[in-house]
Amino acid sequence: MSQIKLLKLNKNCKRFFYLVLFFFTGISFSIANEPVDIWKKTESENKEISEKNNINKPQKDKIDFTKIKIIESNQIKITTEEQAEDLESNLIGLYDPQENDLSLDMWSNTDGEAIKKTFKRIEKIKLSKFSEDIFANTIMTYSYAPKNKLSEEDFLKLKLNWLIKNKKNNLIEKFLNNNIEFSGKSNLIKHLVDYYISSADITEGCKKSNFISKEIKNSYLEKFRIYCLILEKKTEEAQLNFDLLREQGKSDKFFDDKILFLLGIKDKSDNKISDKNLLYFYLSSVTVENFNYEPKQKTDKNIWKYLTASNLIAVNQLEDPKVIQKYEIAANEGNFDKNKIFEIYLSIPFSISQLINANTVYQSLNGYESRALIYQKLLLSDNIDNKLDLLFLLKNLFEKDKLKNIYTEFLSNSLKKIDSNEIPTEFKKIVERNIIIEKKADIGKIKYDDKILHRSKVIKIFTEDNVNREKLEKDFIKIYKKISKNKKYFFSIKDVILLETLSSDGFEMPKDLNINQLTNNLTIPGNIKTLVEKGETGMLMLKLVEIIGSDEIENLDPETLYFIVNVLNKAKIKKTRNQILNLTLPLRV
Repeated sequence: MSQIKLLKLNKNCKRFFYLVLFFFTGISFSIANEPVDIWKKTESENKEISEKNNINKPQKDKIDFTKIKIIESNQIKITTEEQAEDLESNLIGLYDPQENDLSLDMWSNTDGEAIKKTFKRIEKIKLSKFSEDIFANTIMTYSYAPKNKLSEEDFLKLKLNWLIKNKKNNLIEKFLNNNIEFSGKSNLIKHLVDYYISSADITEGCKKSNFISKEIKNSYLEKFRIYCLILEKKTEEAQLNFDLLREQGKSDKFFDDKILFLLGIKDKSDNKISDKNLLYFYLSSVTVENFNYEPKQKTDKNIWKYLTASNLIAVNQLEDPKVIQKYEIAANEGNFDKNKIFEIYLSIPFSISQLINANTVYQSLNGYESRALIYQKLLLSDNIDNKLDLLFLLKNLFEKDKLKNIYTEFLSNSLKKIDSNEIPTEFKKIVERNIIIEKKADIGKIKYDDKILHRSKVIKIFTEDNVNREKLEKDFIKIYKKISKNKKYFFSIKDVILLETLSSDGFEMPKDLNINQLTNNLTIPGNIKTLVEKGETGMLMLKLVEIIGSDEIENLDPETLYFIVNVLNKAKIKKTRNQILNLTLPLRV
């Protein structure tokens, strides 16, 4: 049976719904074989569904659920209001399951420990955009939690931690807008708040305080909201919230001092600086006269970022070697602006003699001084050969001290600025390897070729919208007949992928075609087969994310591509499958 979408009526509709059911108690409802969509958005839409027996497309911005539940024998069971509310509270997410050919039960049969281990492995992979999209769509789909070894709260925590760790701020905001109350909500809001504070965009951070409801009892967020009220000149409301916070014992001497000063109740702040958390550090920076702070190696990364974004570090005045090394490490770990490191290098004084003989003098220097000397020499060089020598020498110096993250992008950008025609032959390969190639948004226009099956116009069913299927089926037969007459034609793995997919989608296959014979040498991993057989579609999608990993889908070898499409066919996950076929089968020019 097709996936069934659930909707929840509002309270008035619920009462009306039960009154109607009261009169029809004992009647057995049968469900048609066609997919039923019972998601709702407005009362008028429900009336239209009732009157026309028509199914409207689900709304994405707000999803509610009914008390309708599928049971055996193609019947439906109406649960009690208490059961329904409990059912509704368990469904947290963003996407309608049918949107990505998934289901509410996609995790139900999966071992919770296996899910946790898979999450950990995926976290270690730098996912390609395609892999990351599949992962996000899967974990953010409304679904029930696994039944074994993973509680609903811990399952949700896995998902939310991924959003925070990967800074998926747009998804986080959508999640907050779509789910009113859930465990971990305050962590998401705090992440957004800290992100904007660390970016020195306090105004945008205050906008996110709108997510803070009365139900959230989090002193950090409550304190931030009080500051925002002061910033917005809502002094009386800020005073009221501040007094309440103090009465509840949630404030402290440091916060009291800063807020009383900002409210104008105290003439002067005590000028103490606190790096206990980002909010306290920010309040320090806006209340302390002649604010000056020297971050430590263990200083919170958000404080590092705030210092950079607010220009509170004067890099041209740095002289202490230990301080400079500390900034290098912070930049390598992504907590300090990499470009600032090169500003520091530029501020270090060298004699003319040292610069002229930099290629030998650097060997007598250590750490940042050797890098600074070669960097300055590089800026003075106008000879292509010399410039390339210095660029790769500098790369070696960064790698020697395990600071390559600072230099990778700088090296790539520097090499891109050099005319490729001027690059000496001996440097061409190493230059190509060190240039970061950005994937173009425009992937090119498709050129159909009916002499090659997987590039023929038959694939329009995957590459174009609103195609005439009946016409394509006829075209497929004609194209296949022509190709099969060519004794020299070899059916490639991509041809086999197309044939299996068309067959899976109900295309009539030519009588002389034996697909099984074409797939004799192609195998599917047993553990992947088992996931399909058990209906563990959630875990299946995570496994595919692992397999694709950091690779772009277009770069996968044909054998891997075959088994991915094969299992998606068997699992009837067509949307993802079609995206893969659209990216891998056509010739684009």
